[in-house]
Amino acid sequence: MDYIDYYKILGVDKNASQDDIKKAYRKLARKLHPDLNPDDKEAHRKFQELNEANEVLGDPEKRKKYDQYGKDWKHAEAYERAQQTQGGSRQYAGGNPFGGGNPFEGTYTSGSGGDFSTDDFSDFFASMFGAGAGRGTRQAQFKGQDYRAELHLNLRDAAETHKQTLTVNGKKLRITIPAGVENGQEIRLKGQGGSGVNNGPAGDLYITFVLADDPIFKRLKNDLYITKTIDLYTAVLGGEVFIDTLTGKVKLNVKPETQNGTKVKLKGKGFPIYKQEGHFGDLIVTFQVEIPTGLTEEQKQLFKQLAALKR
Repeated sequence: MDYIDYYKILGVDKNASQDDIKKAYRKLARKLHPDLNPDDKEAHRKFQELNEANEVLGDPEKRKKYDQYGKDWKHAEAYERAQQTQGGSRQYAGGNPFGGGNPFEGTYTSGSGGDFSTDDFSDFFASMFGAGAGRGTRQAQFKGQDYRAELHLNLRDAAETHKQTLTVNGKKLRITIPAGVENGQEIRLKGQGGSGVNNGPAGDLYITFVLADDPIFKRLKNDLYITKTIDLYTAVLGGEVFIDTLTGKVKLNVKPETQNGTKVKLKGKGFPIYKQEGHFGDLIVTFQVEIPTGLTEEQKQLFKQLAALKR
């Protein structure tokens, strides 16, 4: 009968606090619970070992005895009997070498389909803590598994509040997507994840939005950016151009002598602000002046005359 290292099973060191032990147990129990691994015999075996480790290390008194005798647990009863013979003061009850009838009364543990019987625990556990150990436990409730999904949108979809239907783990969900969601933004749908264990609460569904690049607009927070190409003559003399916005084209005046790279802000023509209905960012227009090519001789002469006038 081999010595069982309960600290190793829980993944904690011997100086771990009771709170650390509790956290380690809960984390592993959620991962290994038979209800979440119905066809995994190895996970079931590890879950039994985990519960056994928690029965011992989760109780300060039993942990103290385990730490005291450890690998020499086989000699624990003989040692205490020797102590009893010398001192004559210690009595045993229920065949348990450490005293008491059921040393685990009220212990918090977990089971699958009912409480664990003595056969579910190792010989080491039964020999060290008595055949009655492990009974009187209650099942633990565990929150269901959280699900994660991606929802791909284009920029114009994200600019309008709309509904979409998506299928997650075989379940269809119809959700409302508020205007203004950002690329990489995550929302949580409470209770739309996996079912809980032992009547525990359902898990949650986390949806991450993935927005594709737009061929016209570049988005930065709530502002949109666009580049508008204008010819040299409009840049020099001024004029009117039409600019694309999310809601259609608008007319924009170009001032005379507009320089290449000049920026103009169209207030309130940008992207909707998330969950602030009626509020929008701005549209920033950058003018790119196009230099004419393929000039005729007459056009070149005109440019030469302009150049001469400026000297």
